[in-house]
Amino acid sequence: MTGSKTAKPFLKWAGGKTQLINDIERILPKKIYNNTFTYIEPFVGSGAVLFWMLNNFPKLEKVVINDINQDLINTYKIIASRPQELISILEIFQHEFHALEGNEDNKKVYYYQKRDLYNTRKQESSEQAALFIFLNRTCFNGLYRVNRKNEYNVPMGGYKRPTICDKENIWIVSDALQKVEILCGDFEETLHLATPNSLFYFDPPYKPLSETSSFNSYAKDIFNDQEQIRLRDFCAKLDTLNHTWILSNSDVKSEDNSDNFFDNLYANFSIQRVDARRNINANSEKRGLLKELLITNQTNSKKYTRAF
Repeated sequence: MTGSKTAKPFLKWAGGKTQLINDIERILPKKIYNNTFTYIEPFVGSGAVLFWMLNNFPKLEKVVINDINQDLINTYKIIASRPQELISILEIFQHEFHALEGNEDNKKVYYYQKRDLYNTRKQESSEQAALFIFLNRTCFNGLYRVNRKNEYNVPMGGYKRPTICDKENIWIVSDALQKVEILCGDFEETLHLATPNSLFYFDPPYKPLSETSSFNSYAKDIFNDQEQIRLRDFCAKLDTLNHTWILSNSDVKSEDNSDNFFDNLYANFSIQRVDARRNINANSEKRGLLKELLITNQTNSKKYTRAF
C-alpha cells in the first residue's frame, strides 16, 4: 500500500458490508491465518470485504473479483490501469459541481445531464468510469438502480459539496488492485479460477424483505428466487469440492416469522443471524437495526457459534 494508508471502498454503496466485517471475521476459517490462499468474491459491489482482505491478509496468493454490472467492473479496471486519467476527469466534475453550490436548480441540471450522458454508454471507458463515480457520490444514498433498459434512474441526493474525487484513495486502491484479477460475468464463471485452498465470499443482491423494499434492480436482469436457488446449488457444489464459502443475505424471517426461505434453502449449512443497519428507506422511521444472515459451509472458525 501507499505509505501507511490502506485501501477503502471508493464508492458509497447501499448494502455495503463494512458494518458486517467483524461478524465475517468471526466465522473465517482458521486455516487462512497460517496458509496462502485464494480469495474469490463473485459479487464484489463496492468491495468492502475485498479491501479488508487485501489490507489484512498478506498471504493472499491470488484474488479474484467479479460482478455482472459492466459499468462497475469498468470502473474497477480503470482505477487499476489508468488512475491518473480518471482523477483528472473527476477533478473537473468536482470543480464544476461545487461551483454550483447554492444554486439547486443548476446543480440538478448538471446532475441530470451527467446521468443522461452516462446512460448513452458512448463515452470512452475512463470517462464512463468517472461518470459512474460522480453519480455515485452525488445521487440519493449511494444507490445503484437501473430499469429494464439498463438506464440508471436514481435521483440527485442532497449532499453539500460531496467528495467526488478522493485522489489519495484512488491511488491506494489502484495499487491494491494490481494483484486482483477482475472479471465481469455470471458468478459461476469464477469457479475455474479457484485453487485447492480457496475462500469464496458471496454478497448477492438481497432477497427483498417486502414488495416495497426492493432495491436490487442492480442489473437489468432481476436476481429473483430462482437465482437465489441457483446460487445455493453453486455453494453446494463448492462444498463438494472442499472450497470454503461465506454468504450474506437478508433475513426474511425477521419480517415474517413464517418465511423459512433461507432456513430451508441452506438447511445443510450453518446459519448465523447478525445485526445490521438499514440506511435506505423513504420512511426515515423504518431505518435502523435489522437482522441479516451469514451462512457458511464450515464450522471450525474462530469463536463460531451456530444460531437459528
